[in-house]
Amino acid sequence: MEMSLRACVRAGDPEAFGVLYDECARSVYNHAFRLTGNWSAAEEVVSLTFLEAWRLRVKVEPDGGSLRPWLLGIAGNVARNVSRAASRHQMAVARLPPPPAVPDFADELSGRIDDQARLRELSQALAGLRRGEREALALCAWSGVDYADAARALGVPVGTVRSRLSRARKKLRTLLGEPGPGPGPGGGREPAQRPRTGKGDRENAARSTQMRNR
Repeated sequence: MEMSLRACVRAGDPEAFGVLYDECARSVYNHAFRLTGNWSAAEEVVSLTFLEAWRLRVKVEPDGGSLRPWLLGIAGNVARNVSRAASRHQMAVARLPPPPAVPDFADELSGRIDDQARLRELSQALAGLRRGEREALALCAWSGVDYADAARALGVPVGTVRSRLSRARKKLRTLLGEPGPGPGPGGGREPAQRPRTGKGDRENAARSTQMRNR
């Protein structure tokens, strides 16, 4: 009987890990970038995630679906560690003397300004979320992981994932200055109702019309 990818990964088959990398590396990278907001850090997270997955391979259940949620859960833990290390590095660099002035190359980089500004704005908004909210948003909203798999990856109940995701979306709309959903499907006001008219009103209106036409 042919072994499943899960079983091969659990057994430490290098070829199975190669297949797993080919299938999931892009998803892990995108998830890591959304958590760190840094291209270089995301690449580091990918490498460390698969090293950690190799170390933890014996914890993989032989039966089940895709290993992608499992990898994304590992990537979330790795991203936190990488971010902490980067923060310590920045604090150390901040204590160094300032570097000498360099020429301003803003004109050469003008085409990238808008993208960088938007990325910086989004990174600042994500930093305003709690860790659990940020992870739920990255898993469910951006990586397309369903609530059940996200709950298993984060080690929390499904209801907690739902509530974290809801709070994260509301906070992001506020932090980014985007309008929230309206009270109805169209997000607008209810249509105005026409006033009711009784039988007497209709007779008076008819008489008024006849008088004007005489």
